[in-house]
This record gives sequence, C-alpha cells and structure tokens, in this order.
Amino acid sequence: MSEPDDVDLLDPFRQFFSLRRDVLVLSLAMFAFSLGFQMTSRYVPEYMSALGAGAFVIGLFGTVGNVIGAVYPYPGGRLSDRIGSRIALTLFGVLSSLGFAVWLVAPTLGTITVGGVVFEPWIWIFVGLFLAQAWKSFGLGATFAIVKQSVPPERLARGFASTEVFRRTAFLIGPLIAAGVIQYVAEFTVSFQYVLAIALFFGVVATALQHVLYDASEDTLGKEFEGIHEIADDLRNLPPELRPLLVGDTLVRFANGMVYVFFVIVITQFLEVGLDMGPLSLSPAAFFGVLLAIEMLVALVSMPPAARAAESVGLKPVVAIGFLVYAVFPALLISVPADTPLTAPLVVLLFAFSGLRFAGLPAHKALIVGPAERDTGGRVSGSYYLLRNAIVIPSAALGGLIYGGFSIPTTDIAFEGSPVLSFGLASGIGLVGAAYFALFGEEYDAYA
Repeated sequence: MSEPDDVDLLDPFRQFFSLRRDVLVLSLAMFAFSLGFQMTSRYVPEYMSALGAGAFVIGLFGTVGNVIGAVYPYPGGRLSDRIGSRIALTLFGVLSSLGFAVWLVAPTLGTITVGGVVFEPWIWIFVGLFLAQAWKSFGLGATFAIVKQSVPPERLARGFASTEVFRRTAFLIGPLIAAGVIQYVAEFTVSFQYVLAIALFFGVVATALQHVLYDASEDTLGKEFEGIHEIADDLRNLPPELRPLLVGDTLVRFANGMVYVFFVIVITQFLEVGLDMGPLSLSPAAFFGVLLAIEMLVALVSMPPAARAAESVGLKPVVAIGFLVYAVFPALLISVPADTPLTAPLVVLLFAFSGLRFAGLPAHKALIVGPAERDTGGRVSGSYYLLRNAIVIPSAALGGLIYGGFSIPTTDIAFEGSPVLSFGLASGIGLVGAAYFALFGEEYDAYA
C-alpha cells in the first residue's frame, strides 16, 4: 500500500496533464460529451412534458435509457477490445452527436401515425435517445480499459479520479450554461433547443478531436468474439470479488432509477421552487440547473480526497458511503416542505449533500476493473454493467406508474399516483442495497 500523502484538490488536474496521451485525449472527450449530456439529459423529462408526455411516458423514457444502458456497454466493451479504442470511440461520438440533432428538431417533426396510433412529438425523444447515449454507454468499456492499462493497480482509484474530475467539471459547467440560456429565453421549448444546439456543437468538436489526437499505436486488442454463448461465459466468469458489489450496486441503482428522471419534475412542478433573492431571480427550470452545478461542485471537491482515502482505508468504505447517499436522497428531497421561505435553502443543501454520492465513483470503478486481467478490462466492465443495468431496466417505468398513477382498462382498478410513495419506496430499496454491500462486499487486493 502506498504511503498516505496530503490531500491536494488540484492534484487530479496535475495528474491529468501527466497522464499518457491516450488517457489525456480520452479525458478531453469525456469532458466535451459530458458537457453536452449534462446540459441536456437532466432537462429532457421537462422537455418531454412540454411536448405533451405524461408521467408514465417520462418514466418509460427512463426505462428505455436503462435498456440502452444495459445493452450497449457489453458490445461496446467487446468492440473496443477488438477494433481498438480510437475507431470505437469515434464511431460512438458520431452516433451521440446525431442523437443531439434528433432531439433538437423533435418539436418540428410533429406527430406521426403508425397503424392508426398517433404519436406526439415526444416520440422523437426516444429515437434520439438510442443515438445520444452511444458514447456514454458504448464507450464505457473503452474508458475502463484505457485507465486499467495506464496506471498501476494501487493507483486505480486515483487514475479514475483524474478522468472523473474532468468529466464532472463538465457536470458543473453544463447545467450552468443550460440555466443561463433557459432563464433568458422566455419559452422553455425554444430555450432548450438552443441548449441542444450548443450540445451538438460540443459533440461534433469532441468527436473530431479525439479521432485526430488519440494515439492508437499502443492499443492492445482482445480476442475475436466467438458467438453469443461467450456473453454467458463472460457473465459466469466475472471475478467472484465483484458479486457482492454487483448485488448492492444493482439495488441502489434500481432505487435511483425509479426517481432519477423525476428530479427536475419535482423541482419545477411538485415543489415549484425557484430562487428569488432581490435582483437575482431564477425560474424553477433555471434553478434546477444551478442545483445540479452545486451538486457537482461538492462532487469535485470531495472526489480527490475520497480517492486518496481509499488508498489508506480501502475502496469498500468509500463506495459504501456513496451508496448510502444515493439511497437516502430521494426520501429527503420529496420531504422538503413546499412554498415556504426554507424551501429553496433546503433544496440547495440537499443537492449539495447529493454531491457526496459521486465521491465514491472512482473507488467504485477501481473495484470493478481491478480484478480484471490485461486486455479484458472492457469485457469485465461491460459484463458487469450488462447484468446490473438489465435488472435495473424496469425501474423508471415502475417509478413513473407510482409517481403519476395508472388505471387498468375495462376494470375499476385505478391508482391516483403518489410522488411521496415513489420516492420513499426508492429510498427503502436503496438502503437495502447499501446495507448488503456493507455486510458482504469484498476489498480489491491492491487496496486491502
């Protein structure tokens, strides 16, 4: 185990410029695409609502995102192992940029009729989702493999922290850009189209730069894909150390998936909370962007010391704390009293608290990829996320049904919906996952 050193919040930035060129280019691409995602994805549920979608459709959007998140990482990881990270990441960047473009033009594409069924313009949001999430999900295995090959085992958490800090810096800047545009363009749909245009620009530039600057000379390739049966083999052969982590992580992510797409709806429609401080007055939609920035500021400040702490206390405690924050946040948010002088300050404090959940992400990624052999980092991480995200798939649709209510045709059975129940149940499930990992999770040998 390395000797503990003083925490330096600027250390990830210095490490960033000392990383191998491929990790440096990867981090820049992560920054640009994350900027685009964070300007747009957290606002998409509100965009869909403006286009006529109800709570269940918004929840279904989250579930489709879960399907993509489950299906894309495995072939993405295998493809990057097979053809090299440069070609794979360029392909994923092109697809993501096209997704932003589809979201941008969705209101102008109008309704479509398929088999006599009329679909509102929000249907194009689903079409764009399959494209927009390509770099994030397909490229997941490539990012794990590159960091795995570039840093020593005992520094994996710091290696991931260096790339994560730059990616999360975009999470801080992106929502602020979106908040500024949304605040000063009166109609939300139009203002969000401006935001999407900016995201599209970032995606195109990032794709071009990563293709030109990425040094593929040291890429190593894994073996050729031998058939569908190999997926089952990879899942069965996941390192046994990952199984308790996988169970706890899956429960925590299922809980988060039930409510994640509704965070913006809670702020803009359930609490209807904005910011009114004399000359500074923000609409609820713009205030949500500020809240996301506050969340990311806390994440950025806490991530480097958490990665350093993992080298002293191990990865498991750091990951467990992150899981706990994930679990309790929904219940705390939905419990904030509406329309009081304390509503806005309490929401600010809660989103600041929520930022602590990101502190454990570098340790979490190190715990996933640490046991993997060389040239299998993409496969191991892809298999892990395939299994986890497959189980999480129905979470958002379930959350949407509980949040917005439902009725069963031809019967008198109906449920009016309860945001409080939806968010409270999510926290309960998350706490079970956090407790399971705390009891049974194992430590990666390099940190033990």
